[in-house]
Amino acid sequence: MHSYKWTVHKFGGTSVANSERIEAVAKIIKRDHVQKTGVVVSAMSGVTDQLLQLLEMASNRKDSLKEHLDSLKKKHLDAIEDLLPAINRTPLVAAIQSDFNDVEDILRGVWLTREYSTRTRDFISGLGEVWNAQFLNAKLQALGLKSEWLDARQILVVTPAVPTSNVLWEPSQKKLDHWVKSHTHADYVVITGFVAQTEDGIPTTLGRNGSDYSGSIFGNLLNAENITIWTDVDGVMSANPKQVPGAVVVPELTYQEAVELAYFGAKVLHPSTMIPAMKKDIPIWIRNTFNPDFPGTKISKTCEHDHFSSVKGFSTVDKVALLNVEGTGMMGVPGISARLFTALNEKTISVILISQASSEHSICVAVPENQAAQAKLVTEQAFFSELYHGKISTVSVEPHCAVLAAVGESMSGIPGVSAKFFGALGKAGVNIRAIAQGSSERNISVVVGSDDATKALRAAHAGFYLSNQTLSVGIIGPGLVGTTLLNQITGEHKRLKADFGIDIRVRGIINSRKMVLSNSGLNLSKWKHEIESAESPADMEAFIQHVHADYFPHTVIIDCTSSQDIAGRYVEWLKRGIHVITPNKKANTMPYPYYQELRKEGKRISKHFLYETTVGAGLPIIGTLRDLIQTGDEIIRIEGVLSGTLGYLFSSYDGKIPFSELVRQAKEKGYTEPDPRDDLSGTDVGRKVVILSREIGKNIELNEVPIRSLVPSKLEKVSIQEFVDGLSMINEEMAEMYRKADENGEVLRYVGVIDPAGGSRVELRTYPKTHPFAHIRGNDNIVAFTTKRYLNQPLIVQGPGAGPEVTAAGVFADLLRLSQYLGATI
Repeated sequence: MHSYKWTVHKFGGTSVANSERIEAVAKIIKRDHVQKTGVVVSAMSGVTDQLLQLLEMASNRKDSLKEHLDSLKKKHLDAIEDLLPAINRTPLVAAIQSDFNDVEDILRGVWLTREYSTRTRDFISGLGEVWNAQFLNAKLQALGLKSEWLDARQILVVTPAVPTSNVLWEPSQKKLDHWVKSHTHADYVVITGFVAQTEDGIPTTLGRNGSDYSGSIFGNLLNAENITIWTDVDGVMSANPKQVPGAVVVPELTYQEAVELAYFGAKVLHPSTMIPAMKKDIPIWIRNTFNPDFPGTKISKTCEHDHFSSVKGFSTVDKVALLNVEGTGMMGVPGISARLFTALNEKTISVILISQASSEHSICVAVPENQAAQAKLVTEQAFFSELYHGKISTVSVEPHCAVLAAVGESMSGIPGVSAKFFGALGKAGVNIRAIAQGSSERNISVVVGSDDATKALRAAHAGFYLSNQTLSVGIIGPGLVGTTLLNQITGEHKRLKADFGIDIRVRGIINSRKMVLSNSGLNLSKWKHEIESAESPADMEAFIQHVHADYFPHTVIIDCTSSQDIAGRYVEWLKRGIHVITPNKKANTMPYPYYQELRKEGKRISKHFLYETTVGAGLPIIGTLRDLIQTGDEIIRIEGVLSGTLGYLFSSYDGKIPFSELVRQAKEKGYTEPDPRDDLSGTDVGRKVVILSREIGKNIELNEVPIRSLVPSKLEKVSIQEFVDGLSMINEEMAEMYRKADENGEVLRYVGVIDPAGGSRVELRTYPKTHPFAHIRGNDNIVAFTTKRYLNQPLIVQGPGAGPEVTAAGVFADLLRLSQYLGATI
């Protein structure tokens, strides 16, 4: 046997749930074959429970017993028909018919006696594996492969009292060696999982998770090079994906890490399952039958590439209570802990975690919540004398707790791991009730309130598995600017993550009608299709709650609308710990008390409100102004062409084409808002003036800014078409203003002016043709900062000040600026 290289596969119930899955398993086995392949199989999914149910139905004389038995028989006979050509079916059908005849005889006896023995239960419950091993073996033979099936009840000898820890290795090895020598022609051996025999040759089972244990045992007996446990998941996850959507597959674990995670409830393997493999340092692979090309998780003595994370995984134990024993009489008294644990052990109360203060003033242990009352009573009885004399002051129980464990071999000797762990929990507002850590530093465990368990798990996982620059992003308003922004993020997000660690996760998009949400992040290449096909109606509060998930370190809402109602929610979002980025001018021009609260709240909780694009789209106007102020410069005057539309109209107007016709042409080209009055009224420029005025500390409201509107009062309330048709009434006035300006060597420009001494205003005025404002083209914005430092020659910022491309780019720049504030190096 040892001259061959063996590999062992174990397939669980979902992997061999039906004939279709058995077909898929046969393909996997054939593909992964090396020299000799052992295949341990479970029963079809649910069959073991159905067999045990038959015993219960017989003992209770249920009339539906025959119906259930026939259904189970049909299920297996149908599987044979699906799996095998007619010529190969006869022997297997005969074997299954014979087994079901035996089962029927046994059930008849149970029906008569109204009871069944442990021996009967073990025999019946193991038949599913016996049948499935024969099915897979027959399928492999039908494919032309040299295969035999092995009934583990003939080979594997265990002590029935504690089967999972008492394999009789020597007799089992001898029986297997003899079988292998007599079947050297077989390249494949299909082995029944779960079942075994006692020393007396009586069929028994290995208990729950027995098939995994069988795989590990036969891997040991065959001296396999590796053991692969095939399941319905891609491998061992860094946390329970049902609780942590961002959980990832851990590529490698040591045996010890896997044992620690399994103890704390992670769905890895039962600790005893790994023992046979650990004895011979055989690597165990956890892989997905439904995704066989994925490499899965390797569990071995050491990790070859241990730079995945200092913490490999997180797990929780729910329904826990804390038993606390406290008193000054415990200090320096030997044997207190021993007496406590002896008392608990005598009542078979499981101790999950132990924590003791170095002063020895108190000791607390975590126990299953359903044993808490008994644990308290037992402890009070054990320390009756100390309680009576006041040496122990209290024995108390704190119910409704959970244990959160962080596991990782690489935590040992690395400073700061505990700080990172506790910091993540503190940031999430999770109160820690007790802490325990072994000297190996392989495990840090904390006790938290059960209500905080999921939040704690998500926060801890994010602290180690997500970059601190991971942003949970929600985008409101996928219109022109929002769509362009999403397209820009789509083109750059992979590069930003690879080069700078900035992980942008767009987890929600909402418009006025519906929304699309994703736990881990939308597929940005398909976001348009997803929002178009979304069925969830728009619900702003549900949207915010989803994007602001506690398992992401940072949440960002990007408002690409012009809605005042949405702008009115910014303070609330900042209070909830959400960063806000927007090109929406409404928030910064709402009543001054709201503006003050907006700025104050952001500073108070260190959340950022970024709005560079509210003035000048992608131009660095607000940023430049802030830099001037923060470096101690004194602002004397700010003026500029702040509307791309009005900049285009007046840089194009030469008196030859009527002004109203120029407006009509601009509208047809899409240079104006759908209703040109939104541009010509000057309100948009007025808002920008208010924003810049407030940036330099002025308490000013929009209605306090004098605005020169270009909309005749008679046309304020008519339809858009009537407005466009009627705008000719200002043509003479515009022509006359142009003529006078031109005669004086000047040009007309529609500007906003911020004068700390003389007030702020929006006006149509003239500038010399030598002035920088005279040389703008297209939809340029231009701003001149006259300051104490830039007194004789103002600081000029000029460039395209409108359009979705530049506006979206400015919003994107704000998002990257936020990442820098959060620690990214760009």
